[in-house]
Amino acid sequence: MKEALLYHRLNGQVQCDVCQRRCVVNEGRRGFCRTRLNRGGKFYSLTYGRVASISTNPIEKKPVFHFYPGSRWLSLGSLGCNFLCPGCQNWEIAHDRVELPEETYEFLSPEESVQLARERGCLGISWTFNEPTLWFEYTLEGARLAREQGLFTNYVTNGFMTEEALDTIGPYLDIFRVDIKGFSKETYHRVAHIKDFMGILKVTERAKHKWGMHVEVVTNVTPGFNDSEEELKGIASWIKDSLGMDTPWHVTRFYPYLHLSHLPPTPIQKLERAREIGLEIGLDYVYIGNVPGHPGENTYCPGCGRLLIERFVYEITLHEMEGGKCLGCGYQLAGRFGAVCKAST
Repeated sequence: MKEALLYHRLNGQVQCDVCQRRCVVNEGRRGFCRTRLNRGGKFYSLTYGRVASISTNPIEKKPVFHFYPGSRWLSLGSLGCNFLCPGCQNWEIAHDRVELPEETYEFLSPEESVQLARERGCLGISWTFNEPTLWFEYTLEGARLAREQGLFTNYVTNGFMTEEALDTIGPYLDIFRVDIKGFSKETYHRVAHIKDFMGILKVTERAKHKWGMHVEVVTNVTPGFNDSEEELKGIASWIKDSLGMDTPWHVTRFYPYLHLSHLPPTPIQKLERAREIGLEIGLDYVYIGNVPGHPGENTYCPGCGRLLIERFVYEITLHEMEGGKCLGCGYQLAGRFGAVCKAST
């Protein structure tokens, strides 16, 4: 166990300051996420260095499309979550109560994670698969070391962290790939078991404007949950007004899973309409995800409409730009591009 960094004591209880639930935890008990324990009036992380999933992936898998497309990243995930979404695709680790036997995970120190990323020729480290703030102390140390070694860093997050957590890791985090699961209290209550989602929006805005992180937004469009035009327009308008029209928005296809196995996959027409909504509101980049071969996977020039990056799943099959500029009209795309922008292997 490792003592938590962000908490304070309350007469034998402790209050967690990592996520916006701010759980007040009694002696010998854990918070909602089950990954932090009050022992003797001190708060401990139970998942420090416990890697339940490790792989090397293209950045497109996160999905992130405007940060060195085609680059490869060391992807690490641990145990637990502070949402427990009913259709979670990674529920085996995200919904785990941190009681898995040792043979189901491995210990990887922050130093070893950076070394492994360099050995595999990765551009950076991505903490993903489960909510990265839950092993905050570990990701913070890894991010600091990665920055020292010239590697980039990425959080694939639900955004439900406190401002204290964001500001602590902010100087060392390059990408904030956030899920916006809907745009109503009702949707977030059904999906994430939280009362309000405004804090998620504020933290995301802070990541962009205070810390200058590269932000991309994902909405998994789920039938009967968040697929109304009202909610989709709400998300698109917030992105434009609060993050900027050049912030990529990924509207991805839901597939039946876990407690939502009875639902149908998202109709492609619904995803196409979501993309239309984003473009009509004024977003420059709206992508359709989880529909291999759909033209909505591709990047087009906001200036002249030219096809600049063609994708198939996570592979780049064509790129017609140089240094982030359209070869047709010279329009400079938002994000970071360079020599790494080439066909994935």
